[in-house]
Amino acid sequence: MQNPPPTQQGYGNQYGMPPNAPLSAPPPGGGPDDKTALGLDAKIASALGYPVGIIAIIMIIIEKQNRFARFHALQSILLSVGAVVILTVLSIFIAILSAISSYLGLLGLFIPLLWLVYFAALLFCAYKAYQGEMFKLPMIGDMADKFANK
Repeated sequence: MQNPPPTQQGYGNQYGMPPNAPLSAPPPGGGPDDKTALGLDAKIASALGYPVGIIAIIMIIIEKQNRFARFHALQSILLSVGAVVILTVLSIFIAILSAISSYLGLLGLFIPLLWLVYFAALLFCAYKAYQGEMFKLPMIGDMADKFANK
């Protein structure tokens, strides 16, 4: 059986899409160009959620429709909570090591470097959110994506 020519009316492409369909559809539940429940553009609200954590918390509580904003709010909170937990545990561990030996206490000089890495990650994620990208951090991004879909 022969396929009809592609110029025939109603003929879809090889992927089953109609011939005049847009190439990229917005993600389900709202995209980066939509408004959020706060009345802000989703890109701006998502970008502000990284350095200003209270906006991310409000977005999780209020936002029910825009999946893009929910994803970035959840990723922001998971990143911040993870960084605080890791840095607190490392600080306690280094305090114990410095009680044992003052040379081992010098490892505490790496704590400010880790804080700088955390703040650089916040700024990078905020930039990506402002660009309208669904940028996922390695482990945190998958968890945020899973929760944002609920």
